Amino acid sequence: MVELLAQRRAARILVVDDNPDTMMLMRELLQIRGYDVVAVPDASHAEAEIRHQLPDLILSDVVMPGKSGYEFCRELKENPSTRLIPFVLITGLSDREDKLHGIEAGADDFLNKPIFAEELFARVKSLLKLKEFTDELESAESVLCTLGLSVESRDPYTEGHCERLAQNASNLGRHLGLDEEAIVALRRGGYLHDLGKIAVPDEILKKGSNLTPEEWEVMKQHPITGENICRPLKSLRLILPIIRHHHEHTDGSGYPDGLRKRDIPLLPRVLQVVDVYDALRTARPYKPALSHDQSAITMREEARAGLWDEELVGEFFSMLEKRQVA
Repeated sequence: MVELLAQRRAARILVVDDNPDTMMLMRELLQIRGYDVVAVPDASHAEAEIRHQLPDLILSDVVMPGKSGYEFCRELKENPSTRLIPFVLITGLSDREDKLHGIEAGADDFLNKPIFAEELFARVKSLLKLKEFTDELESAESVLCTLGLSVESRDPYTEGHCERLAQNASNLGRHLGLDEEAIVALRRGGYLHDLGKIAVPDEILKKGSNLTPEEWEVMKQHPITGENICRPLKSLRLILPIIRHHHEHTDGSGYPDGLRKRDIPLLPRVLQVVDVYDALRTARPYKPALSHDQSAITMREEARAGLWDEELVGEFFSMLEKRQVA
């Protein structure tokens, strides 16, 4: 146990304060507690440090030369790669409006000047526990995404399918003006949508066509299986409908629930469009790959017939034309 604790990486804390005395005080206090501390005088230096290595926690003054602590915090919280880093604003300002500005910027906590060591230690310890928990969730999600890719690897004809779906689905989400949370869900859904196929035997999965009624029933269970695998992770709550409903049809002929039209949630309908396009563009033992134009004609015909969301199909091909992607 002692060896394991010794081997555990010290948490990296980034201190941002233009007052040399405050910066030195926090650095010394935190280093005594065993933290890896980097101290810089302003946001521009802090941004350079973040590009070099992501910290586990940021302690930042509010009033600094150049960019304020509010602006610095807001920019980090709007960036998907840094938004989960706990951010503490340190201020000598005590006005209620100042705290509201910090909350609006996305600050996770506040420390008032003068800084008291025990309060500093308590806030840092609490937020690092939260960061550790968040990292564990991200690790669990990464494992599931790897499992999703392992399903893809069982079929040589679908190589690169998950990555293409993740890219095209997130691009379509941006084209539609969806918020960042939905776009992230679409990207993750690209990797996890067929996760349930891990429970489908190879003889069924690789057969591809002409499945017997019994085999087809096994195949139709994979959205439910994938949903059940991911359900314990609350961070994947937006992805669960994508996994369960990406094989529904707007005319109610899909599976597993036979949903119709707008009863199918938006995100599954978005992923469904790019999934169908990728399937048409991919050669399989039982069919050749279609060209971009042939795929567009086929999908528009099928949308009019009631299989896909006709408006989303139109938006998808409008996006591809703008991006000149074939």
